[in-house]
Amino acid sequence: MSRVSITHENHIAHVRLTRADKMNAVDQDMIDAIIAAGQEVAASDARVVVLSGEGRAFCAGIDIGGLGKSMGNDPEAALVPRSHGDGTTNQWQEVAMIWTRVPVPVIAALQGPVFGAGCQLALGADMRIAGPDLQMSVMEMKWGLVPDMGGMVLLPRLVREDVARRLTYTATPVGAQQALDWGLVTELADEPLAAAQALAEEIAGKSPSAIRAAKALITQSYGGYSDAILMAESVEQAKLIGQPDQMEVVAAAMQKRAPVFR
Repeated sequence: MSRVSITHENHIAHVRLTRADKMNAVDQDMIDAIIAAGQEVAASDARVVVLSGEGRAFCAGIDIGGLGKSMGNDPEAALVPRSHGDGTTNQWQEVAMIWTRVPVPVIAALQGPVFGAGCQLALGADMRIAGPDLQMSVMEMKWGLVPDMGGMVLLPRLVREDVARRLTYTATPVGAQQALDWGLVTELADEPLAAAQALAEEIAGKSPSAIRAAKALITQSYGGYSDAILMAESVEQAKLIGQPDQMEVVAAAMQKRAPVFR
């Protein structure tokens, strides 16, 4: 089943998550498809990318069924090896980080839930245009985990330290206006996809070589890519997955009760 569609029109690459029946939740097929889409548009003659999700959610996060299947695996073996991004990321981090390396601007059009993996994917875009129904959350703490898909590189570029801490510690979703006030999104629009398209058309009309140079310079000016932080994400996450506290959080969530930590 297709997870991502890619179309090109007037030098704009439209990349759409197409698992609307699951609110575009990220499973292994989605991971593979998003990475492949980033590679494809990076190698194309596109001048700008619009990233969106079909249906009522941009992306509601990791597919919980897939999360359960991974519990029996060795977390360190799965997370720590650098398999993507020229040896800087694992596959989960590459879902978000590949968009920072796409050499042209990436505009994310956000609606509905943008949780966990979806939040980090959105943070990988150059700009984010959000609809009034946006709910955005750094969701990993809900499952006794930490952001490990590039969030600890991307989030500090956008928000104050105390805001990053609040979002990470609580996993509480925030609405569109709060996301704008805190810097998580660039602007609000009643029709975020239409607004993203209009902005993409404006950018596509500028000098393609100058736009590419501008993205490279801005990325470098704001700290470039932190390989050490990406590695630290993976190491810390590997220490948490499958351990008693994390397993209690998952059990409590499934049983709809408060977790009890010993």
